[in-house]
Amino acid sequence: MAKRPLSDYTQFQRVVSQARSIVALTGAGVSAESGIPVFRGAGGLWRTHRATDLATPTAFRANPALVWEFYHYRRDVAFNSQPNNAHKALAKYEKICKEQGRQFHVITQNVDGLHKRAGSENVLELHGSLDKVICTKCKQIEVNTENPICEALRGRGDPSKRDQDLPIIPLEELPKCSECQALVRPYIVWFGENLDPDVLDRSRQLIESCDLCLVIGTSSVVYPAAMFAPTVVERGKPVAEFNLNEDAFDDAFSFYFSGPCGVTLPKALGIDV
Repeated sequence: MAKRPLSDYTQFQRVVSQARSIVALTGAGVSAESGIPVFRGAGGLWRTHRATDLATPTAFRANPALVWEFYHYRRDVAFNSQPNNAHKALAKYEKICKEQGRQFHVITQNVDGLHKRAGSENVLELHGSLDKVICTKCKQIEVNTENPICEALRGRGDPSKRDQDLPIIPLEELPKCSECQALVRPYIVWFGENLDPDVLDRSRQLIESCDLCLVIGTSSVVYPAAMFAPTVVERGKPVAEFNLNEDAFDDAFSFYFSGPCGVTLPKALGIDV
C-alpha cells in the first residue's frame, strides 16, 4: 500500500478559519509530550501491577492503600509536569475564537489537568481529574491539589519500589472527606464505571453541532469517545487527526498530520507558542 501524503497546512488553515464551532478531542498522546506516562496497552505497568487492574472499583475495595499509592504517584507526576506546546496552542486558539465570536471546546480523555493549566476554559474531562476526590460515603466532590494528599502517602508510590518494601498504610490514615471524614477516592472514571451523564450529554451536544473536529493524540478506541469523530464524519463535516504514528490514521478523516502534536498542532492552527 502506498504511503498516504500528509495534509496541506495551508488548506487546513482555510478550513479552520471558517469553522464556527470547533471541538478538539484529546488523548494520552498530548500528555505524553509533557512526560505523563501512558498506562494503556503493552508495558502499562506500575511496579508489578498492570495499571488497568488498579483502576477499578473492585481494586479499591480490596486494597484502597495500594490504589491510593498508585494515584499519589500519578498526581505527583501530573502536578509536577508542565503544559506543552500542544496544550498552549489549543488554549491560545480558544481565546482567538472567543474574540471572533466562534466556539472552541476541548473534550479530553486525560485526567492530568494540563489543558486548564495551559489556559483552556471550555474543557470537558470525560474521565475525571486527578486534582479532585469524591467521598465514598456522602459523595461530596472536592478539589484537592495537596501533594502529598495525606502525610501517610509522603514518599510512597515510587514505581521502582516493590510492594513489600513498605508496610500497608492503615485505612484510617488514607485521605478523608472534609465534610464527613469518610474515605475518599480519586475522582476518576474507572473501568466498569459510567461516565458522568452531564459531561457525556454535553460532549454529545458539541459533537453533534460542531463543523470541525480535531482528533489529537488519541486512537479513540475507548467508547463512547470512539464514536465522536465518526459521528462528525457521518454529518459530512471535516475531521483532522494529529498523531505521532501515521499508521494509526483513520482513512475517513479529511486531514491528517503526522509527528509530535506539540509541533504539528501549533503550525496547523497558525499559533506562535
